Amino acid sequence: LRLLVKDVIDRDILVCPPFTALYSVSKIVENTRINIGGQNMFYEEKGAFTGEISPIMLKDVGCSYVILGHSERRHIFGEDDELIAKKVFSAVKHDLIPILCVGELLEEREEGKTFEVVGKQIKEGLKYLSRDDNFVIAYEPVWAIGTGKTATPEMAQEVHRFIRLEISELFGHEKAESVRILYGGSVKPENISGLMKMADIDGALVGGASLDAESFAKIVMYREV
Repeated sequence: LRLLVKDVIDRDILVCPPFTALYSVSKIVENTRINIGGQNMFYEEKGAFTGEISPIMLKDVGCSYVILGHSERRHIFGEDDELIAKKVFSAVKHDLIPILCVGELLEEREEGKTFEVVGKQIKEGLKYLSRDDNFVIAYEPVWAIGTGKTATPEMAQEVHRFIRLEISELFGHEKAESVRILYGGSVKPENISGLMKMADIDGALVGGASLDAESFAKIVMYREV
């Protein structure tokens, strides 16, 4: 991957490998434009929390980002909005940029609750932050993760626009315009261009397609057509 994207200078690249690979990957991407991040973390610096990864641990191996509130953490491991909000605040406190994941289940979309669900996740997840804090939002419709189904660019844009308006209400218009909002949900080389044409989609949170270096590189190096 480092060789495939070595000439890319007009966009930021982030990889979030498993915890066991973070140190090795951090050495591989030294002196490149590739950043590394954790897939999760606990909010305490230290203590009797066997099996958890602290923000200090992530910083120690060179992480600058951390993914928080991913749908699998919410729906498989039962992480609620309060726990995620504490993690987001802890990440910012330790100079990590949190990528707060939000998104609705299939039944919630079918019941017309997308904005209600996403709005609550935004408000609760960011409630301990201020407008000066640095964070990223990733919209990942749960029904499109690993299923091969993808929200159309227009469907994604509608929710991204809503998210930007929610951030504007919380922190002001200027902050809302500067925050990156990523789309995640079966992103592939074949659909990245259409997604990135949308006004409020600033990047992608790539899942399965990132497991193949050439596929991921094609997404990173997409050009509008």
